Amino acid sequence: MRGPAEGPPGLQADDWPPCAQKIVGHIEESLRSTATPQITQALNVLTTTFSHCHDPWTQVLWVQLHPLVAVLLQKDPMPAAHSLVDLLLSVARSPGLSSSSCGLWETLAQTLSHLSPTQAGLLALGILKLQDCPQALRAQAFAVLLQPLACVLQATAQGPEPSGLLDSTAADSVTADMLLPSKAACVGLLCQTLAHLELLLPLPQRPCPWPQAPLLGAAVTLLQLCRGSGSPASDAGRQLCALLLGCVRVQRAALDFLGTLSQETGPPELVTQVFAVLLEYLRSPDSSPTVLKKAFQATFRWLLSSPRTPGCSDLDSHTLLFLRELLPVLQKRLCSPCWEVRDSGLEFLTQMTRRWGGQAGFRHALLASEVPRLTEQLLRDPESYVRASSVTAMGQLSSQGLCVPPAGPEHPGSQQKSLLGELLHILSTDSEGFPRRAVMQVFTQWLRDSHADVVGDTEQFVAGVLQVAGQDLDWEVRAQGLELALVFLEQMLGPPRSHCPYAVTPPVAAPAGPLTQALQSLCRVRLFEFAFRALFDCDRPVAQKSCDLLLLLRAKTASSSSLQEPRSSPDVASVEAALQRWRAGDQAQPLGDLEPEVVLAVLRSMDLEGLRGALAESSDHVEKSPQSLLQDMLATVGILGENEADCY
Repeated sequence: MRGPAEGPPGLQADDWPPCAQKIVGHIEESLRSTATPQITQALNVLTTTFSHCHDPWTQVLWVQLHPLVAVLLQKDPMPAAHSLVDLLLSVARSPGLSSSSCGLWETLAQTLSHLSPTQAGLLALGILKLQDCPQALRAQAFAVLLQPLACVLQATAQGPEPSGLLDSTAADSVTADMLLPSKAACVGLLCQTLAHLELLLPLPQRPCPWPQAPLLGAAVTLLQLCRGSGSPASDAGRQLCALLLGCVRVQRAALDFLGTLSQETGPPELVTQVFAVLLEYLRSPDSSPTVLKKAFQATFRWLLSSPRTPGCSDLDSHTLLFLRELLPVLQKRLCSPCWEVRDSGLEFLTQMTRRWGGQAGFRHALLASEVPRLTEQLLRDPESYVRASSVTAMGQLSSQGLCVPPAGPEHPGSQQKSLLGELLHILSTDSEGFPRRAVMQVFTQWLRDSHADVVGDTEQFVAGVLQVAGQDLDWEVRAQGLELALVFLEQMLGPPRSHCPYAVTPPVAAPAGPLTQALQSLCRVRLFEFAFRALFDCDRPVAQKSCDLLLLLRAKTASSSSLQEPRSSPDVASVEAALQRWRAGDQAQPLGDLEPEVVLAVLRSMDLEGLRGALAESSDHVEKSPQSLLQDMLATVGILGENEADCY
């Protein structure tokens, strides 16, 4: 349709190019076919067309093909239901079509009523995401989406009162039939429903009013049924309980949905039930590691949404009471034989400490427990993921002053000094990369936050960390070392200024006296040697980060006339020669003690902008060239001769 040079195609199908008319005829034949694969292909072609082309002729095409699509809705079973849903949603989203004038809303409503609950869920979600849609169709789509949970609430209700989730007093019988006959159908439909509602909740076009209380009740009920702790009174409820008992898939989906529901408030009695069922899952020995992880995540989200006392930032009394019940459970989980459980517990502790570490109620409850001591012991866990999570948790506890003195004579001195030494030991000796990366992230945060251990002797701290990080074989550790170096550089010289083109005055350089002292400090910690070595690193992200750091330093010192050094100084020539050897791969010889003037002279002589441009190119920009592609094809063939011409 875009091919003719004489202008855009007419709005009458008879005026279209012959090739386009043949294609449309072929699609019409395919839609009339009795073979489902042929129908599916035709629907997919139309979906692609309406998704990518919004010209006026697409409305003519839809009006012509709409009756054939409508016929598919009358077939039992409906062929290619998933492809049909995709087509209808692509047409509804197309700005080139007037939905009201081409009968689309009526077709969508008819399709919702003909599809099975499992097939209708995706269409209902798509309808509810549309910006402009008739209210009656939105209500119908939302009812379709809620039917499975309404069925659950009705099956487990203790009396004849309605569930409050739908206007009708009984859930749809088709949905009930889909839930009860088989476990696979029941689990699939419930997981799909929970996922769709979870996607819908944060959207601005979600239905209003939002049935928060019934949805909370449904999520709690599902979690109770999966644990066998519910007490359904009806036969349908007991059958549903038997189907869901111990089902990890529904547990995970319900916990995700429950966590998302924390964005809204709920009746106090329901919120109490939420915390009770979460604590039940965290305590249960039957909870799988993935279910426990999601239970921890949902618990943290609900703790975040807990009400606050006006004028007070501390946790309220009900939340503190829950916390006192929760911490013994966390202690138990930190001693679990399953490493995934220990890891999830440490991540949860880190989140809580970061959020409430400065609040008196949380501090008192945490220090009264064994959690800090157990966390410190997990620094020596046999599993590297757990050691890394323990490092992060201990770093957060230490930042908040919540560490406890380690037991045993092997840890002399204060708890903070021993923690710093232990983290340095992990950075130097741990055989796995994850704990070492975690240590570098903790050290960078400590430097950024002026941690008590760091401000005592910042230069000694930075020098020691950079010395160890520079020898690490893990490129992420070396890159994090550059991040720490950048933080130290900014503390010495100030953060980088944004160069606004509309600024009245240019950025002001640092005074010469403080600048000289700062550069001397950078030389003492051997930051320049670390950065220059990283500049020629074989891992491109490390070299890029080093290049950015040196460019920042050069910009900071560009206008300092008191630190100029002649280009021909012997010291400068010696450093440049050493850097040339480093670039060639011989990094055995250190640079030694450097003076600020020498460093600045070397920086001014280097083409850092050119190096940054070369590093910014894709590492495979040469290999992706046409010549390289042909060489690869020939090499794949192996023996040339009769195959050579075919390859070319």
